[in-house]
Amino acid sequence: MKFHVNRDVFSEAVSFVVKLLPQRNPQPILAGVLIEADEAGLSLAAFDYEASARTTIEATVDEPGTILVHGRLLSEIASRLPNAPIQIEVGADEGIVLSCGSARFTLASMPVQEYPAIPEVGGESGLVPAEEFATAISQVAFAASRDDVTPVLTGVQLEVAGTELSLVATDRYRVALRDVAWDGGTIAGDQSTSALIPARTLIEVGKTFTHSGTIQIAFSGSGDREIIAFTAGNKTVTSLLIKGNFPPVRRLFPDQTDHYAVVGTADLAEAVRRVSLVLDRAAPLRFTFTEEGVSMDAAGNEQARATESVDATLVGEEVTLGLNPQYLLEALGAVKSEFTRITFTSSDNANKLSPVLITPQTSGTPESFKYLLQPNLLLR
Repeated sequence: MKFHVNRDVFSEAVSFVVKLLPQRNPQPILAGVLIEADEAGLSLAAFDYEASARTTIEATVDEPGTILVHGRLLSEIASRLPNAPIQIEVGADEGIVLSCGSARFTLASMPVQEYPAIPEVGGESGLVPAEEFATAISQVAFAASRDDVTPVLTGVQLEVAGTELSLVATDRYRVALRDVAWDGGTIAGDQSTSALIPARTLIEVGKTFTHSGTIQIAFSGSGDREIIAFTAGNKTVTSLLIKGNFPPVRRLFPDQTDHYAVVGTADLAEAVRRVSLVLDRAAPLRFTFTEEGVSMDAAGNEQARATESVDATLVGEEVTLGLNPQYLLEALGAVKSEFTRITFTSSDNANKLSPVLITPQTSGTPESFKYLLQPNLLLR
């Protein structure tokens, strides 16, 4: 194998395919990047049995062939090379020789024959607007659990029905939901599809494809090897789906919203950050909603105390409750609106605290983002 390629194009391609690889992999072979060179150019791919990334770029190929090289090391080298074309070839001792300007690196070749086959993309597909989809991921994925004890809660549930695609995530204490437009193409309009995707993989998809125009999403595979594929331009990411039943959290969202407060998003977020400085870790922050506004009260173990008030409009009775300040801040960051509506839901169980519903406060348009947060017990 021997080829010449633009430094910036090659560096960006290698960086893309190694992003999804875990920092430490029990199988060294999976730390590699597979590079195939032929008359069409270069194909670069990485795969760890759960997620894969593949891209194609232009290159001048003198001798076609396939090599496997340590991905993160190659990415580090490529990002620091001088501004000159890169030449890569297989040396006489089967080592991989990379030259760029006066820089020269010799890297160990990994056995291509031991590398697993990259998943092929097929099945039914549709299109979503890339920027809107990336925003939706950022509004939902943070609510997924980080505890691997319950794998289904570490994922984001993607649901397709008609012309709408929904993203849902929960960690038992909160639920985030966002809808985006879906163009199913030839897929029947009344057909529904769902896929449970690892949140970590989906976050990388959002970061990578934000400015890609549209993203094609395809569902394929069966049984224990069901996968979902995201493609935009010359890049494709696939992910193995999480097996299991995602909890039916949609039913938790209330229909009636006649008891709520409207508050400036930035004002509330800044006040919460200040007041919660004195709180012990994981302690709830006390909120009191009245006609005059919303007041916050925090007390820590070091005899520190903080209070602050923010203007708010309240519809309905006064309310005092405790909320996890970090969970609330993440919701306010996801609202993407100047004003936030905090709705106080009711429960049939008098001994159980009812969750609060957090949505953007906009006029006349249905809310595409909803966030449900469970209050904490306040010690009187």
